[in-house]
Amino acid sequence: MIFIYISITCYVLLLFWLLSGFKKVEKEFPKQVEPTHSFSIIIPFRNEAKHLPSLIQSIEKLNFPANQFEVIFIDDDSTDEFQFPKMNFLNQIISQKKSNQSPKKEAILKAFAIAKFDWIVTTDADCLLPKNWLTDLSDYISFNQKEMVCGPVFFNSNSNFLTDFQQNEMLGLQGVTIGSFGLEKPFMCNGANFAYTKKLFKDLNGFKGNEDKPSGDDVFLLQKAVAQFPDKVGFLLKSTFAVKTNAASNWDALFEQRVRWAGKSTSYSSRFGKVVAIIVLFANFSVLLILPYLFWENYELLFLFLLKFLIDVLMANQTAKFYQIKQRNIILTAFVYPFFSTFVAIYSLFGKYTWKGRTY
Repeated sequence: MIFIYISITCYVLLLFWLLSGFKKVEKEFPKQVEPTHSFSIIIPFRNEAKHLPSLIQSIEKLNFPANQFEVIFIDDDSTDEFQFPKMNFLNQIISQKKSNQSPKKEAILKAFAIAKFDWIVTTDADCLLPKNWLTDLSDYISFNQKEMVCGPVFFNSNSNFLTDFQQNEMLGLQGVTIGSFGLEKPFMCNGANFAYTKKLFKDLNGFKGNEDKPSGDDVFLLQKAVAQFPDKVGFLLKSTFAVKTNAASNWDALFEQRVRWAGKSTSYSSRFGKVVAIIVLFANFSVLLILPYLFWENYELLFLFLLKFLIDVLMANQTAKFYQIKQRNIILTAFVYPFFSTFVAIYSLFGKYTWKGRTY
């Protein structure tokens, strides 16, 4: 029982602290008359033929001078033979064969070597970009003088519990991410909406130290930057800057994805990030211990369960309200998530997962 009390209490206090951090993140910055920065957008992909047409359309709709950005597509040994259409923006398409344990990092490095602009922006092939994506980014950089900028990623809406579950989880994760920036302790970001200068990347020695990790081209790079140049890192908190992506289509795919995400936490260089991961794991495990007692009308444990539920709702709702995202199936998510997240965390410590048709 003491474990449950301590775990839930620490969790609630942590999220209240992160909620206060959310409010500290700067939300306003002046709009420039003309964009003052140029960007090289890097998009690694593997077997994304069904998603690339929509991504390309969203790039073509970007409200940004065509001569101030380029797009570099890196085909990571795809087998679906996608034929690129004629595109009305500067682009390059290169191919690579898998040759190491982290093909995505290798793809980014290959594109980095030929990128013509000083700013690198990464996103994923299954994403849709908001029309003012680069305009907002340029304005933010001009005002804040940052060299690494993180942004949010949410899911395209779909009327089923699986998508609602993922969206509710993502709203919470993005709330924690934003809050950590407000507390000046950032440790998470998403490579589907991530930007940094070539100079900073080189100053950080790029992906050195994490070459053996299949993913983490975003999180590990962020944590290195925070450790060495904290003043150069920022979060662009603007409702029009959110990138949209597709939710996992089934529970197996979702589980594989979350195992991949969770597996990175053991290699965090951020102490704060590790502490947060442990507190979250213990709190969700505590909920599993609480649930059987609810049938015996244990009001103390019921109170702890409701306390965790309410703080989770507050965090997700703050994010949803800012980005104008509708929440569904909140209560069902609260019961399912502790089982799902605890199993993912435990399995990630020793289990394997499949990503893009490859097993790690």
